[in-house]
Amino acid sequence: MHHVLVIHRWTDRYADYAAYLDHTAHRVSYVTTERAARHLPLEQAAGVRLVDSTEDVKAVHEAIDALVERSGPVTRVVALQETDLDLAADLRDALDLPGQRGADLEPLRDKLLMATRLAAADVPVPPTADAPDHAAVTDFAARHGWPVLVKPRRGTASAGITRLDSPAELADYAFPRDDALLVQPWLPDEVLHVDGVFTGDGLGPWRAARYLTTCLEFTTGTALASVEIDDPDLLDRIAEITTATTRALFAGPAVFHLELFHGDHGTLTVLEIGSRPGGAEVPFVWREVHGIDLMAVACAHQTGAEPPAWPTAPPSEVAGWLLVPPSVPQPCRVRTPPAPQQDGPYAQVAPEAGALLTGGGYEHAGARFRYRGASSAEVTAAVRRTLRDAVLDCTPVDSAAPPRLVVIGCGNPPYREYALRTLAGHQSTALVQPAEIDWQRHHVADRFVAADTTDPTATTRAAAALLADHPGPGAVLTWDEALLETTAEVARRLHLPHMSPEAVRRCRDKLTTRRLLERAGVPSARFRHVHTADQARAAADELGPQVVVKPRDLAGSIGVSLASGPTETARAYARAVGAAFPGLGALDGAIVEEYLSGPEISVDCAVAGDRVHLVNVARKRLGFAPHFEETGHLVAPWRHEPWADEVRAVVTDAHTVLGIRTGLTHTELRLTPTGPRIVEVNGRLGGDFIPLLGTLATGLDPVVTAADLALGRTPDLTTTHDRCAEVRFLYPERDGTVASLDVSAAAAEPGIERAVPLAAPGTRLLLPPRGIVPRLAALLATGDTPDACAAALDRAQLAVRHSLAPLR
Repeated sequence: MHHVLVIHRWTDRYADYAAYLDHTAHRVSYVTTERAARHLPLEQAAGVRLVDSTEDVKAVHEAIDALVERSGPVTRVVALQETDLDLAADLRDALDLPGQRGADLEPLRDKLLMATRLAAADVPVPPTADAPDHAAVTDFAARHGWPVLVKPRRGTASAGITRLDSPAELADYAFPRDDALLVQPWLPDEVLHVDGVFTGDGLGPWRAARYLTTCLEFTTGTALASVEIDDPDLLDRIAEITTATTRALFAGPAVFHLELFHGDHGTLTVLEIGSRPGGAEVPFVWREVHGIDLMAVACAHQTGAEPPAWPTAPPSEVAGWLLVPPSVPQPCRVRTPPAPQQDGPYAQVAPEAGALLTGGGYEHAGARFRYRGASSAEVTAAVRRTLRDAVLDCTPVDSAAPPRLVVIGCGNPPYREYALRTLAGHQSTALVQPAEIDWQRHHVADRFVAADTTDPTATTRAAAALLADHPGPGAVLTWDEALLETTAEVARRLHLPHMSPEAVRRCRDKLTTRRLLERAGVPSARFRHVHTADQARAAADELGPQVVVKPRDLAGSIGVSLASGPTETARAYARAVGAAFPGLGALDGAIVEEYLSGPEISVDCAVAGDRVHLVNVARKRLGFAPHFEETGHLVAPWRHEPWADEVRAVVTDAHTVLGIRTGLTHTELRLTPTGPRIVEVNGRLGGDFIPLLGTLATGLDPVVTAADLALGRTPDLTTTHDRCAEVRFLYPERDGTVASLDVSAAAAEPGIERAVPLAAPGTRLLLPPRGIVPRLAALLATGDTPDACAAALDRAQLAVRHSLAPLR
């Protein structure tokens, strides 16, 4: 069994590792980014570590160390994207692993060395020289003429290439400090590219294509297009130079991407070659049109496996592709994506209206189109029709302009108005919700769109409309548990910072949370997934003597109860599977888990990349046993507690395992005799006034922190004081209908910050387990000690006046 390490960065389905690697026969671990993890087989992986960028070598090495600690030494390294090839080769060198080493890769990454090797093998290349300074370029131009191209020796995707037409332009050119450069003459020839497989001694399958525009022009805002060549005479000459090039540079089998100059008189000259599948849409058209997965072949080469068989018949179709960049320089926001092209491409990928575009290679360069046809002429005509008609209409985004935050759903005013008021006081705030605007207008003015917030498409359109005319950055945020998945999907479609939809689902489904924590060894609760009362009783016999039975994905402790013995367990199971929470649909079965004894706390965390900063810790007050009703919360100084460091470590590990990289989270734990253990992790602000308690107790406002993280900003996590703040919820003494409620006297008590009525006259309140959070009022107190808060709350509770009418 191998431990295969995969370094992955694509967000689209460029590679299908589940098809390439047997995840049961081998341990397969991934180092990737939050956005790129979306299409990976994470449930089958031995381990996953997320980094902000796979180009952050230090972070990647730390991630690898964690994966090695968990799954043993790495025995194979896979990296299929050109920018990751150097790191993969360095790892093979350092770990003495088979595969392409640094010495093998060097002539394929260093373009000056590449030209030298090819010239020595009599393969035609343009004149090429080192370009350390102005004098070297001046000397080169004196020998070969102007214009010249100055380019990085190890660059990718034409990044950093500059055309200089005269000595005056050279004098104004600033040489980068960290990049080694080379210089070549600028050639007016058309550019071809050749993609395929080198078997070790000759060519396997290969295709040659003609760029209709150039990669260099694409960096300045011109569309980039390519169509495969069907001219047999030209293909014969391309095969000859391609064979010579690959034999001169490759030490073994490889997938390659070669670029050639094609002169007016038919001459062919090597521009450069890469040891990897071609970029842009090349991998897709090879799979979809030619039936060959170049990524699978490259993966086999890197793991030492037998490459998949490829078709032996000559190609029956010609493929092509087109990239249409945005109409204005990035960063920009899409105003109107290209309309579906009915006459031409067989596939089209375009960003949504409202999506933020910030660049990042061909994959994120704009709208993408793929073509197939019987001849080069037919495909070229189709590409040119799209070039004529397709426009990715965008508006500039001024990163320095004031931002706008779109809130998706905002809850009811007693619990969340303070949060909306806080946001509106810090930046332009807008709102999407199904109902017409009411009390929220004071905070968002006319920045409102009504939409079905259970529908990600409708919500995305609404959020995009609210950002369309805004010149600055934008973001989306929700604190509504039922809308987390919708909001995460909106953020994904609009390319905005947010916890990924996959991470949200891992948190929402408590069964998935338990499984992932268990596999990673993060302290949690032993559990069983059950579908019948009999299975629940059997699980209780195994996990007892007391167990907690809960639904998989509800909220607010709805349907959660403690059970002892078979009768109580069966009742608890029925209660769990029959429970409901507005806006959330129940998943199959229920969870039976061991009862964790000890105090329960909640921890609010600001998450940015690999840093999980604890900003708020609240002690839970529970009541109405055995139903875990949250009757209050106390925020008090905690960093001196004996459990503080262990809580910080356990919470950080849980976020890593669940793939949470962005946002303000709310984690619940039990402080058991054996140490802190995770109850659940929620991808949102805490409820029950806990963020407000945190602000009152520490001066650090979690609502502002959540907004900063949503906007991609670094939040200020400085606390200004360290006091105590507590909320106590008042419940009716029995089931009934609220006839009257007066909290004015309670609000006047010393130490009381707020007295908030929660149930208007006429509200039916059913005590647990029959009702959902049947509260009369909330009392919030501050003080220097927990005892001071408790005393103020006791006085205030006695001052609350209410009456109940019997239920009919």
